Amino acid sequence: MDKAKMTGFCKNGDCPPSNQLLAFQNGDLAQTQLSSISRHLANCEFCSAEVAFYSNYPQAEGPVETSEIPAPLFELAEALLKNRHNGARSLNSLLTESKELIADSIK
Repeated sequence: MDKAKMTGFCKNGDCPPSNQLLAFQNGDLAQTQLSSISRHLANCEFCSAEVAFYSNYPQAEGPVETSEIPAPLFELAEALLKNRHNGARSLNSLLTESKELIADSIK
């Protein structure tokens, strides 16, 4: 894929928030909002792709239960954000540590 073409494929300040796009897909918007979002979708490939995603992969309705991120995953994400160049080493270290913990729990 041409990298230059992909640089503009993102949300911008004119894009409606994702919850409005989901409501649009579900038919839960007032007529004025429907018209506004329809016009936006005619010119925005990113939001059109997001609406297509919602039509192919329906989202859960109602409140979504959240949970804490597991500590090893949090540590990995933190390490990757702090030093992107050493991310592979952090991942390998985490995987080795996980294997050792599993092996110890089996004994």
